[in-house]
Amino acid sequence: MARNIDEIQRDIARNRSQLANTLDELANRTKPANLAEDAKQGVVSKLQDPTVQKVLAGIGVAVVGIVAFSMARGRKRKNDIKEIQKMLAERSF
Repeated sequence: MARNIDEIQRDIARNRSQLANTLDELANRTKPANLAEDAKQGVVSKLQDPTVQKVLAGIGVAVVGIVAFSMARGRKRKNDIKEIQKMLAERSF
């Protein structure tokens, strides 16, 4: 069945309109502000997951523990150095 020119022109116009809408949607999706908002929403969504919250809490506890251990170790070293200096000072007299 042969199509007449009017049908072909309507098809072309409809296809152009659909293509324009598709291009507009792609342009909108790839705007940096929209990409940042999508990423932010993804992170917020992940952070609301109880499993992720537990993992992050565990990591936080581990970091605090490591920092506390390092500080205690540093104090011990400082005290040890002072003790050695004191012993050396007493020995030289």
